[in-house]
Amino acid sequence: MTKPSPLVRVHGLRKYFGDGAQPVRAVDDVSFSIYAGETLGLVGESGSGKSTIGRLLLRLLDPTTGEICYDGQDLARLSQHELRPLRSKMQIIFQDPYASLNPRMRIRQILGEALDTHGLAPGAARAARIAELLELVGLPADCAERYPHEFSGGQRQRIGVARALAVEPGFIVADEPLSALDVSIQAQVVNLIGELKARFGLTLLFISHDLDVVEFLCDRVIVLYLGRIMEIAPTAALYSRPSHPYTRALLAAAPIPDPARRQDRRPLLQGDIPSPAAPPSGCVFRTRCPLAEPACALTIPVLREIAPEHWRACLRDDDLQEVS
Repeated sequence: MTKPSPLVRVHGLRKYFGDGAQPVRAVDDVSFSIYAGETLGLVGESGSGKSTIGRLLLRLLDPTTGEICYDGQDLARLSQHELRPLRSKMQIIFQDPYASLNPRMRIRQILGEALDTHGLAPGAARAARIAELLELVGLPADCAERYPHEFSGGQRQRIGVARALAVEPGFIVADEPLSALDVSIQAQVVNLIGELKARFGLTLLFISHDLDVVEFLCDRVIVLYLGRIMEIAPTAALYSRPSHPYTRALLAAAPIPDPARRQDRRPLLQGDIPSPAAPPSGCVFRTRCPLAEPACALTIPVLREIAPEHWRACLRDDDLQEVS
């Protein structure tokens, strides 16, 4: 069976900050694809480059080098004017619902601004569309006259979701949409995103620290470390058979409510992530890897397919049973 063409394809993507001898290598030679209707998870420690990738995909940041293709068009080569017709097809849900909404604007103005920018729902249709968007995310229509400070964090994030949906996009980057929310309301937002994704056939890049949420919501997962991809796999395979030492360390560090399972886990991840301004030579994970060898300092490992749809960037050819 022939695999469909990806909706989003990234190849050789790099983003360096600074022009000196040691630029900050936020994203360093990243390649992956996202297929229509898929939810792709992106996980890794803080400072690994997850949010930078999300912003690069939408051209909120300009790449240093590389291709960012959306539906066959290389966004990296387009001017801002040429990008404008595509903006309605690609949207973002920001991490902080407290900072992403203009406190001086009513909700109808915030949602209406997105509609006006792309010439959607003009005239009398505007108020009806705003009411429809609010109801889609579980808020009453009369919320349109209120200001952001009158809402809880979870409600503000729902408004952020409504704003992203306002222009009827096909692709949404959800950049840590739960991290600023109380645990008690995170599940509500997760379920909302899942329901809307299924209802509208959305394609999602879901960026998160929460490995449990990623397992629940995502079809495939990318594991990122210091701007480089360590592993890509279908979610079930990644969580049941993690192959890269970093992936195994991340999963081992995740909190588990079952005491019996917790006893079987050994802490594998020690120390802090190195500075992206001075990454280790060779494999960037080698300074924290329990299986590092001298060769790891000399060669940058490339992603290799070790099982169907399961890719790993590691010089070792064994199955890494030593870290299981």
